[in-house]
Amino acid sequence: MKQTIVSGMRPTGKLHLGHYLGVIQNWVQLQDKYDCYFFAADWHALTTKYDKTEDLRQNTLDVIMDWLACGIDPEKSTIYVQSLVPEIAELNIYLGMITPQNWVERDPCLKDMAKILKSKEGQASQINFGLMGYPVLMSSDIMMFNADYVPVGIDQVAHIEITRDITRRFNNLYGEFFHEAKPLLNHCSLICGLDGNKMGKSFNNDIKISDTEEVTAKKIMTAITDRSRLRKDDPGHPDDCEVAFKYWKIFGSEEEIKIVQDECIKGQRGCAQCKRQLAEKINSTLAPIRQKRKYYEEHQDEVIKIIEDGSQRARLKAKEVLSQVRNLVKMY
Repeated sequence: MKQTIVSGMRPTGKLHLGHYLGVIQNWVQLQDKYDCYFFAADWHALTTKYDKTEDLRQNTLDVIMDWLACGIDPEKSTIYVQSLVPEIAELNIYLGMITPQNWVERDPCLKDMAKILKSKEGQASQINFGLMGYPVLMSSDIMMFNADYVPVGIDQVAHIEITRDITRRFNNLYGEFFHEAKPLLNHCSLICGLDGNKMGKSFNNDIKISDTEEVTAKKIMTAITDRSRLRKDDPGHPDDCEVAFKYWKIFGSEEEIKIVQDECIKGQRGCAQCKRQLAEKINSTLAPIRQKRKYYEEHQDEVIKIIEDGSQRARLKAKEVLSQVRNLVKMY
């Protein structure tokens, strides 16, 4: 039997290239090797957006359409919505009962989210109970399917430690049952935003998977290049090019990267010309993904069916695990 992987995303809107390169490409490869459970974490979205739920359903559809367009296959992986598997909430109650408060308070994921929330204008200084319980709910997501691995980036490894701590505590209290999920490091390409900072929708510096070719081209033309160049025939410094050349190294072939680098250094390639060609390259790469996404946009009933079927499959597994948990905890 294949080992199990669980991973999810909060549905906060259409996904961008950072999601595609940093997460989804890795998921696509993993689904051939593991029993994969991929979920839209709509409960987690409520921890910080509880007062802005008008777009939650559409955001959930958008995220899953992006997954499908990028190659997540419902025949290979279980695609589900977190709130459609209520067994996760019951497991969350049991795990919350055995988790010490200081474990939650020291979780780096919670600290980061609380810091972002408090920095936003108009937010109260106190975080809500749902956000405080985020680490336990995250652990419930992972343990619900007795996951062996959780795919993460190197900066997220610490987030998995509380799940391993809770797993050990449960097993010590009630008997060995849950696997201690291990982080599975991905080595996918990372991409910065158009301004050189971390790519993010809220920073208005992203390129979305679903953007049109025209929108992508316009966005690429705003990308930061070599700040030291004043004229297009000035010798360039590709390593100092803050965004555009980094994108070439991700999307270009070895030959294309070498040509761009050499022409830039010799002053034979202007930044505007370089970015126009870069936009063509990115649009060409994303064309089959965008074509597939357009199909799902026009057939959202198929997406809803995929969500319903996947959530039903997830519930069958969750019920099996929860039944054993209730027995171990000696619930009625």
